[in-house]
Amino acid sequence: MSDSELVEETITFVKETLQGAEGGHDWFHIQRVFNNSLLIAKDEKVNVLIVSLSALLHDIADAKFYNGDETIGPKIAMEFLKSIEVSKDVIAHVVQIIENISFKVSLDSGEKERTRFTSKELQVVQDADRLDAIGAIGIARTFNYGGFKNREIYNPNISPNLEMSKEEYKKSTAPTINHFYEKLLLIKDKMNTPTGRKLAKERHDYMLGFLAQFYKEWNVLLPKA
Repeated sequence: MSDSELVEETITFVKETLQGAEGGHDWFHIQRVFNNSLLIAKDEKVNVLIVSLSALLHDIADAKFYNGDETIGPKIAMEFLKSIEVSKDVIAHVVQIIENISFKVSLDSGEKERTRFTSKELQVVQDADRLDAIGAIGIARTFNYGGFKNREIYNPNISPNLEMSKEEYKKSTAPTINHFYEKLLLIKDKMNTPTGRKLAKERHDYMLGFLAQFYKEWNVLLPKA
């Protein structure tokens, strides 16, 4: 199969697999990450097939919906790519991207942090995935997932944890507003590419405006008698 045919086969597989998925991790999330990956890739020297397949398969089985099991997604992606006869080198690279793309991987420390896999293709797809976690779309996804998990919107008595380990991050049940400080507002400074950084700045500023309005509406001042 040609590269374009491999991508089309993968799109079909992902659409079918993610039918009925939680709204922030469904096909439309994948589509946005795929499109932003191609946008960012235009200014980077990368293998576009690897970028495309990784973007399409990066959330094929998000660990948060599989009791935290981070091995299922890479396994499903590997088996699918083998079934459509993608080359071994491309499969290996795509699987490594899926294993290392998540924000929580950046919370690793020590030896894991020093030996973590990286590539230009990973940086492109990671930027695209992070873009979808911020801005207007990111706000919508964050509250959608918070509702899905029946979390409080905000609790002024529960402060954000800015020193979370990877395991603490995975197990967190904090109010949704805390997630802005524990992840979303940190993303702008974690972008890898010039295009990613430019796009992230606009979305970051939008979130700051949202939070200012949120607190204004939360802390209603009663008129003086």
